Amino acid sequence: MARSRSERTSKAQVVRLGGREVIAEGLRLNFWADISHRCMTASWPAFIGGAALVFIVFNAVFAVFYWIGNQPISSVPSGAYIDYLYFSIETLSTAGYGDMHPQTHYGHFIAAVELFTGIFSMALMTGLVFARFSRPNARLLFADHPVISTHEGRPTLMVRFVNERHNIISNATAKLWLLRDEVSLEDESFRRFYELSLTRNEHPALALSWTLYHIIDEASPLYGLGADDLAASEVSLIVVVSGYDVVAAQTVYARKFYVHSDIRFGHRYVDILGTSEDGRLRIDYSRFHETFEG
Repeated sequence: MARSRSERTSKAQVVRLGGREVIAEGLRLNFWADISHRCMTASWPAFIGGAALVFIVFNAVFAVFYWIGNQPISSVPSGAYIDYLYFSIETLSTAGYGDMHPQTHYGHFIAAVELFTGIFSMALMTGLVFARFSRPNARLLFADHPVISTHEGRPTLMVRFVNERHNIISNATAKLWLLRDEVSLEDESFRRFYELSLTRNEHPALALSWTLYHIIDEASPLYGLGADDLAASEVSLIVVVSGYDVVAAQTVYARKFYVHSDIRFGHRYVDILGTSEDGRLRIDYSRFHETFEG
């Protein structure tokens, strides 16, 4: 049976949200509709490879237009396609070595169109590269596992992270969110999120490590829940940290997503701060992710 037009133009797409994969169906996917977002989110190898591919395609197409003309470029006696390709590269990149140049109205017209394309594409590429380099990045390292253990006599959820750059992030603010599956009174399943209260959610000058503490009392969504309960509700945790980077002079953000299997009950973090023999503060990153029962 023939499929409808909407079924032919839409296809399933697998997207990753935190630690979960979601299959999105029924969307009409248009590659060029959100090309700027794709350029910003692509990896550097993919971005550079895509830019190189576009550059090659543009030059190959313009070289064809030169090639089919009646000797539009000087100093190309054989009329070989490769010579026109070299001239196209010189024109599109605005290098213009001078050995070859347009000598007919047709050649000048194609060269003018290519020059405009080259100027436009170079400006666009410059903006994209600048935007990718200038994006604020906090460079925070989060522990692999949140832990739940007794802290100051009360059960507490703890999440540790550290500033890898060792610069000052002033007025740092942290938020801890819990997401879990619930069933409404109408027997409909939905995913609800809760903001977990922290003993301290602000740091005046984050330079080294910071551990977030959420006390699991009667007001906590985690109260009375064990590992099996978290798994049954597909519990997830999201840590969001923001602050002002004094070196970059802009606000930076960092986020970490945990699933229920990452949480370790009855564990504590290994202490990574100490003092060297000469009295200086010492931090051991090799044990940053380690936990122990206790």
